[in-house]
Amino acid sequence: MSGDGKRRTILLVHPGAELFGSDRMLLESAIGLVESGARVVVALPSSGLLVNELRNAGAEVVIVPMLVLRKVLLTPRGLPRLFRDTFRGLGAAWRLLGRVRPDVVYVSTIIIPEWPVIARLKGIRTVSHVHEAEASGNRLVNGILYSPHLASHRTLVNSRFSLDTIRAALPALARRSHVVYNGVASPPHPVSPRPRTDGPLRVLYIGRLSPRKGPDLVIEAASRLHAAGRAVDVTLLGAVFEGYEWFEHELRAQAADAGVSVDFAGFHTDIWPFLEQTDVLLVPSRIDEPFGNTAVEGILALRPVIASDSSGLREAAGGYGTAQLVTAGDPDSIATALTDIDTRWDEMVSTVADSRAEALRRHAPAVYRSSVTAHVLG
Repeated sequence: MSGDGKRRTILLVHPGAELFGSDRMLLESAIGLVESGARVVVALPSSGLLVNELRNAGAEVVIVPMLVLRKVLLTPRGLPRLFRDTFRGLGAAWRLLGRVRPDVVYVSTIIIPEWPVIARLKGIRTVSHVHEAEASGNRLVNGILYSPHLASHRTLVNSRFSLDTIRAALPALARRSHVVYNGVASPPHPVSPRPRTDGPLRVLYIGRLSPRKGPDLVIEAASRLHAAGRAVDVTLLGAVFEGYEWFEHELRAQAADAGVSVDFAGFHTDIWPFLEQTDVLLVPSRIDEPFGNTAVEGILALRPVIASDSSGLREAAGGYGTAQLVTAGDPDSIATALTDIDTRWDEMVSTVADSRAEALRRHAPAVYRSSVTAHVLG
């Protein structure tokens, strides 16, 4: 409610309708705002699994055309679609803002650049929530991508790493940015690790099957252990982007050539049953990650975690006795960490509860929801 007792209307805008990291954070933001008593309307460019979750949380959902910046649009073949989506998105955004008449517009991610500008032109308070950060990327390109969000009155970022990346590219935006660590859901009573790693060591990867995310490194590390006489079973929980089917074919061929058991489990919204059945979770990203929800989920599930020692993954997985950080892009480092965890299994099992307690303190969804709500409504 506002100071005059009027119920506030908040329009949330998000570039997809799946249930990966930023999608889940959008859902948590919506839940927090609904719980505050606000009317929450969420604009998406398409339908998907996220829609029902939002409606179950009490939000309204509208599907509207919008410009979503994808690399394919920045190619000669993609330019006609870029121009089309730009003009269609401008009109759709202007009309929706006029129809919904929100008190605040919350723009989720930097890849829907029209919304902060249009909302500002309409005189509406605007909050951007940045979930992307590539410090290794070109600073000029990063600055261009971040610049539309200078139109927002406030910017939220999900890690110190993200804030530093913004500061290097666009200091003016960094000065009005605030760090809000992701809230990560957890089962109330996760299943304890098995007492002994008898039989194959069970390893899990969760995420997009993408070269950037490094699932091939998981298979390569497993092949190192396999060659040394230690059996490893790998589960890849995720799917490819449309157009990247070739990469899954390569992963299957790699596993067959190495003689490693790999279960291509596909995408599942409920990851916890897979974590129950694994020994170690791997988060082997080659590229910068603004944060690392998956690493935190592994810790909350009482499982040892191996993550790349880079970017926001350091903030997500650092400081836990049951998480190891390894050189990004190096399968030998991953194989060494797997061997170390396997060798020290009794110690790992005895300390996973302490790691979970610390993760709950850092990343409770309730803390995230209240923080986002305060920034949006404040």
